[in-house]
Amino acid sequence: MNPTPWQKPVPDDERLIFALDVPDLDRAMHLIDQLDESVVFYKLGLELFLSGAYFELAAELKRRGKRVFADLKLFDIPATVGRAVAQLARHQVDFLTVHGNDAMLEAAVAESGSTGILAVTALTSLDRGDLDDLGFACDVEALVLSRARRALALGCAGVISSGLEARALRSQADPALIVVCPGIRPVDNREVDSGDQKRTLSAGQAFAAGADYVVVGRPIRDAADPADAAARIQEEISSFFS
Repeated sequence: MNPTPWQKPVPDDERLIFALDVPDLDRAMHLIDQLDESVVFYKLGLELFLSGAYFELAAELKRRGKRVFADLKLFDIPATVGRAVAQLARHQVDFLTVHGNDAMLEAAVAESGSTGILAVTALTSLDRGDLDDLGFACDVEALVLSRARRALALGCAGVISSGLEARALRSQADPALIVVCPGIRPVDNREVDSGDQKRTLSAGQAFAAGADYVVVGRPIRDAADPADAAARIQEEISSFFS
């Protein structure tokens, strides 16, 4: 397909980020071994962080030539966020999420080194009713656009956003913005439901809308054959960009 103004020169096989959401190092390494030929980019979240093996695992992934996305959604006073980012940047993670206001994002960017800071816009586990309860009077799209524009102006590499808002980001935000879309569900996978994700798309739909990367967890992790499940998603991505 012809490249669009926002399309980044990312190798196709790096556009899939596997959410390695498991409780311990043994289960994580078992999946990494299974997926070695199928996955290049791994997301390490809060559950693994609390396992005590987070940095050991990040180092092993880097040793294997993999990319690492630290999805920790840092939220604290700006000075603390900045110091935490400096610690994580020492481990050469590729992306790191921050879920906070302008001052927090600015502090994160200042200490990020080569790590790309991704601002969380609106969690894909939230729907309109949830946002109303939290006091956001604007619609989800307006909220995501506002946060994305501010994040890029502050020096963030990009944002985490549902694929449902990716099209608006591409039409109304700077094309330099990296858009990472979680909550991806294969269209042919009837065994895995949306779980706690309320705003989901297939990988192809997300890329058509403007995603640079998609995050997939349970459809790969819980599949009878995780490597095959990942390979099928990689085929879908390759077909879209060919």
